[in-house]
Amino acid sequence: MKRTPLLAGNWKMNGTLSEAVNLARDLFRQIGKPSGREVLVAPPFPVLTCVAAEILPAGYLLAGQNLHWEDSGAFTGEVSARMLVETGCSHVIIGHSERRQYFSETDASVAMKVGAALRANLIPIVCVGETLAERENGQTLGVIERQVRGALVNLTRSAFPSLVLAYEPVWAIGTGRVATPEQAQHVHEAIRRLVTALSDESSAAMCRILYGGSVKPDNVDDLMSQPDIDGALVGGASLKADDFARIVAFQS
Repeated sequence: MKRTPLLAGNWKMNGTLSEAVNLARDLFRQIGKPSGREVLVAPPFPVLTCVAAEILPAGYLLAGQNLHWEDSGAFTGEVSARMLVETGCSHVIIGHSERRQYFSETDASVAMKVGAALRANLIPIVCVGETLAERENGQTLGVIERQVRGALVNLTRSAFPSLVLAYEPVWAIGTGRVATPEQAQHVHEAIRRLVTALSDESSAAMCRILYGGSVKPDNVDDLMSQPDIDGALVGGASLKADDFARIVAFQS
């Protein structure tokens, strides 16, 4: 089954308001309106509305970088799913390794956030990935299975077709190292088998699985040639309009 590729740029904690608007405009000048693939950006929370005004009319998608599992309450510094929806977000990144590493997120909290996103009709981009030590100890697939099962434990079968998963080996994020296309495909294939077990073949065939981890213009073509890689979650390269435009224009 052919799945529409999704190329997502995670801007992380980068960009003032003016810088974010200029980057959004540069992206449109270089990429134009997407055709045959979807383009998504996830800016920092304070600039979501301004970036939305630039990209949504062009057919791009907007995502939050995180959310809280409650709709409202005394959670200083947090943001709710409903807040993201009102800024124009259609997606939200959940469980990124940096959230797990620096802010003590767990499989259980990721599952609660996935539930909150779905209640608000946000599409979750659920991140999973192993550390270098876990890979070297042969634990990759075990770690991935634990994280996927933990994140999706409360999902009904109807939620799986629109779900987005992102395999991000922690050892490749921001390091310049990248999994080989064959290594990435091996894990993506295992994730799709797991999604099949949790839902059914049809739902798993529709679920998109992105690769993230030092995706760049010079490796995107080989990565996207793999049958179970349906797009990319891009970090640093998404902050450079020409690099991200080349990634969006991948040839496989």
